Amino acid sequence: MLTRRLLAALCFAALAGCAKEPAPTVNYVLLDGSKASSQQWAGKVMLVNFWATSCATCVKEMPQIIATHGKFKDRGFDTLAVAMSYDPPAFVARFAETRKLPFGVAIDNTGAVANAFGPVQMTPTTFLINKRGEIVKRYVGEPDFAALHGLIEQLLNEA
Repeated sequence: MLTRRLLAALCFAALAGCAKEPAPTVNYVLLDGSKASSQQWAGKVMLVNFWATSCATCVKEMPQIIATHGKFKDRGFDTLAVAMSYDPPAFVARFAETRKLPFGVAIDNTGAVANAFGPVQMTPTTFLINKRGEIVKRYVGEPDFAALHGLIEQLLNEA
């Protein structure tokens, strides 16, 4: 009879060799009214951050997300902040304007984008996607930004 610990180790070992999960294909509307799609992410390393203006951790981490975007944006990296369906659009627009968010901000009015990614139920939840459109890492809560930057460097250096 296998112990739980051994069973967990075998499951982890089996999963380690598996292919990464592809990012879902989603369509969304940015704050400026323009329509966009995850298909536009091809060839880029993407950080997709699900957040809400009512989430204290989301507000706290946003300056670091802005800094991360600024550090890597000229090297094939992009960021999308997806506001949750329950976040009032006026609050999201005001937040994006007052904080001068330098990346795309989408309001997920129907919850379709969050559902496609999981579903995402807790904020912040952040996904790091490689150039091939595969989810490399999912963070629930604030990421360790130094480790995140190291992983972004690795992904940007991949062919």
